[in-house]
Amino acid sequence: MEEYLSDDMVAAHVRDALISVAQGKTANYDQLIGVLNHSENLTDDQTTMLVTCLKALSRAVAYIDVDQHKKLMQSVFWMNMWNYSADVLDALMNFITRLATCGKYVDSSLDMLVSNFQPPEDMLNQRYGFVKKEQVLHRIHSALMNISDLVPLAPLRLSDIIVKDRMPFIFAKNALMTIYVENMLRLESSAIGEFIGRDMLPAVVLRLRDLDVEIGWDDIKRPEKGEPPESSKGRFDAEDNGIGLVEEDRVCNVANKLDSVMVLTCQHLKTCAENGRLSEVFPILLECFRVTVLNTYKPKFAQFVMFYACSLDPENHGVELATKLLNAFMSNTETVLTRMCLVGYLASYLSRAKFLEMPIIVEKVRILVDWCLKYCRSIDAEEKTLNPEAHRLFYSGCQATMYVLCFRMREMLDDPQIYQFPLQQILDHSLDPLKVCLPSIVEEFLRQAEAASLYTASHEIQEFLKKAKAERQAEAERQAEAERQAKAERQAKAEALNTASQEFLSNNLLESDLSKAYGGTERLDMFFPFDPCLLKRCSESFIEPNYLVWSNVVPPYDEEEDLSAEELIGDQVDDQFSDNEDMGRSLTRRDDLDLDDFEDSICSESSFKFSPMPARIRPSTSPE
Repeated sequence: MEEYLSDDMVAAHVRDALISVAQGKTANYDQLIGVLNHSENLTDDQTTMLVTCLKALSRAVAYIDVDQHKKLMQSVFWMNMWNYSADVLDALMNFITRLATCGKYVDSSLDMLVSNFQPPEDMLNQRYGFVKKEQVLHRIHSALMNISDLVPLAPLRLSDIIVKDRMPFIFAKNALMTIYVENMLRLESSAIGEFIGRDMLPAVVLRLRDLDVEIGWDDIKRPEKGEPPESSKGRFDAEDNGIGLVEEDRVCNVANKLDSVMVLTCQHLKTCAENGRLSEVFPILLECFRVTVLNTYKPKFAQFVMFYACSLDPENHGVELATKLLNAFMSNTETVLTRMCLVGYLASYLSRAKFLEMPIIVEKVRILVDWCLKYCRSIDAEEKTLNPEAHRLFYSGCQATMYVLCFRMREMLDDPQIYQFPLQQILDHSLDPLKVCLPSIVEEFLRQAEAASLYTASHEIQEFLKKAKAERQAEAERQAEAERQAKAERQAKAEALNTASQEFLSNNLLESDLSKAYGGTERLDMFFPFDPCLLKRCSESFIEPNYLVWSNVVPPYDEEEDLSAEELIGDQVDDQFSDNEDMGRSLTRRDDLDLDDFEDSICSESSFKFSPMPARIRPSTSPE
């Protein structure tokens, strides 16, 4: 090819090169491929030649043969858009669009565009900046929309390519994962979102779930001995409190990716709300929440996407989630384990969502209480033998009710109907829910309920709880001493021995054999999914403004007064309670039932300083 040739002459030359391949003449064809293979550090002349060839190819699409020109198409589809200037990109996008519309290269053209959502890995450390990123992505999305307009079936193929073929694995680098999800959400809100939008958001939530599962509950670090967590007033700061994820490369990498994708998703939902699209997106999100998150065993982070979405429209979507959770729990169509998960979500949601109006919370709790009463009436009143496993749904409902009241009782007292709740009939029933539910929740509930004249436990219950508490503590101390002696034979460091003993003791103080029985091997008795989120950026930007932390709860009792509930527990444990410690754990309390102890740690001046999580966190799996 010579300089100063007209576009028509160049097009004719390229057309002849394509035709000559069938005749066995490949010199000009090979030269054309050589021009396309130039990708890095192009001179001005090389750039001009590349643009000219791409324009000529666009005019010669009809002459391209699937079998004869494989090398040419391979060179085109392997071109990385991040390497080229704007002129080359424009010519390339025009050529790709024409290839797709000719019908022979629809899938290949779409795949090539999607593959360029991300820069190549060896270029991740280069600073492209916003300009370069938009330069590439704007043209990709414009080309995708043009192809979708011209090829009716293209959106269906595009969705499969994005979700099934090109979606990054969970172990992909953070930058690659983030920019890919950003493109997915950009498509969801674009003109072709009408056709593929229903696939984008569920795929993002599924990836959130997959990343969530990779972080185990054992990957949570706790303060060292002598460094109890500080209480945070409405703000979780893992670094300040010493609570967070362990500083291991694997955990940090997954957590950073998860945090980044959560931030992108929440920002997208916020934009949808600002543009009046939330009502269009919310049903899709709710369905994928039901299918993906609710069927995952004790997730830690992914559920907060739904929490934030509800906060954007509390009057409609916020109420809708609470209603659906409650109705699903009371429905007989779900399995027992699923219903236990559902009521755990409901209790945690009603307790933590600051954006919910109090009349809504009172209404949902009333319905839950009525369900518990109906269950009591269906049981033989003479049944005296406790069977937690047989009545685990009932105990889940009772514990959920007490949990919400622990957080919301002071506010709910302004509504007179709370005094009409049949708590006495339920809690004094022969099923004895106060003996079975988690002691930490029962004790805090009793303290608040007595102060509010809402319910007073019988002397029998008080004595039972006091005795059970003493037995658990005595057994924990015996086991801790045995643990110390066993480790003393193998280790010389007293600090390590003391830490192990602390963990064993505090774990046993949080639960009882009866609560373990009804919670089952899944430990759903200790599952409150909207406990504080440990993803720093997502939590600070989107969750915390809408989130009620325990340190901001005002109970109906005076913490400085000696209340009768203290007698249930004694004064053997003295904790400082901080909302920022918990992730997917049940409530804890201190023996003097101080609010500061209700949710985070158990500390004793004589024996230990910090209480770990009440249960080891395992990778999430379906409860089925």
